Amino acid sequence: MSTASRLPQLAGRLAARLPRTVDARVRRLAVASLIGQTLLVVTGGAVRLTASGLGCPTWPRCTDTSLVNTPEMGIHGFIEFGNRLLTFALAAVAVLMLVYLWNLRKERRDLFLLALGLLASIPAQAVIGGITVLTNLNPWVVGLHFLVSMALVVIATLLVNRAYGRTGRFASLSLPALPGVLRPVSAAVALFSAVAVMLGVVVTGAGPHAGDADAPRNGLDWDLFSHIHAVPAYLITAGTLFAMVLVFARRIPGPFRTSVILLLVVTLLQAVIGFTQYYNGIPALLVGAHMLGAALLMSAATNAADVARSSPVK
Repeated sequence: MSTASRLPQLAGRLAARLPRTVDARVRRLAVASLIGQTLLVVTGGAVRLTASGLGCPTWPRCTDTSLVNTPEMGIHGFIEFGNRLLTFALAAVAVLMLVYLWNLRKERRDLFLLALGLLASIPAQAVIGGITVLTNLNPWVVGLHFLVSMALVVIATLLVNRAYGRTGRFASLSLPALPGVLRPVSAAVALFSAVAVMLGVVVTGAGPHAGDADAPRNGLDWDLFSHIHAVPAYLITAGTLFAMVLVFARRIPGPFRTSVILLLVVTLLQAVIGFTQYYNGIPALLVGAHMLGAALLMSAATNAADVARSSPVK
C-alpha cells in the first residue's frame, strides 16, 4: 500500500485518539496559551527596556546572513531573538490546541474559534514585528504590537474560562445570581482597562524607553498624557471597589467574588507601580513590572466581566 493511500487511515487513527470531550489536556493547553501570551508581553518589554529593539536589525532574518542571533550581536541580539522565538512556541501551542479540539470543532465551536484566533494572530504579530524593525521602532507601530498582545491575553482568558466550563453556553458551573448592576459595572471596568492600556501606549511612545538610542518618539507631552492615562485607572479602581462592596454586602460567593478580589489586587498593585515609577524617574525595571501588570489587569478585568455576563441576575 502506498504512503498516499495510507494517509486517510493514519488520519483516522489520529482522530480516534483525540479527545471527544474537553479534558485535562485541552484545559492545560488553554492555560499554557494564557501564560505564553503574558510572557510575550514581558519579553517584548525586556526588548524595549534593554534597548534591544534592533538587536536583530533585519526581518524576517535576524541578520542579513543568519536566521538566528550571532555571538557578535551580544546580549541585545539574544534578547530580541528570544522574543521572536517565543512566538514560535506560542504557535506550537495554538496548533496543538486546534489538533486536540478537532473532534470537538462543531460541538465546541466557541473553543475552536478562540484557538483559531490565537493561531491566526501569530503571522499578524510577526508582520507587525517586522514593520516595527523596518521603521526603526516607530512608537505607533511598537504600540500596535503591544495592543495586539493585549487583545490576545483577552482571547486566551476567555479560552481558559470556556475550557474550564466557568462561562459561556457550555458552562458547567452553577454560578450564583448577581445584582443586575454588576454586569454593566464589570463591563465598564473592562472597557476602562482597555482605555488605560491604550493611553499607556501613548505615554510610553512619549517616554524615554524607545528600544534603541536612535528610535523616534511620538513628540507628545509625556507628563500631560501620564495624567490623562491616570483617569481611566481611577475609574477602574472606583468600579472595582463598588463591585467589592456589593459582593461582600450581599454575601455573594463563588467565581465572581474571587474574580473581583483578584481584580482589586491587580488594580492596586498597578497603581502602586505607576505612582512609584512616575515619581522616581521611570526606571526600566518598574516599567517592565507595569507592562506585566497591564497584561494581568486585562486578564483579570476580562475574567470578571465574563463571569458577570454568564451569571444569572436577581
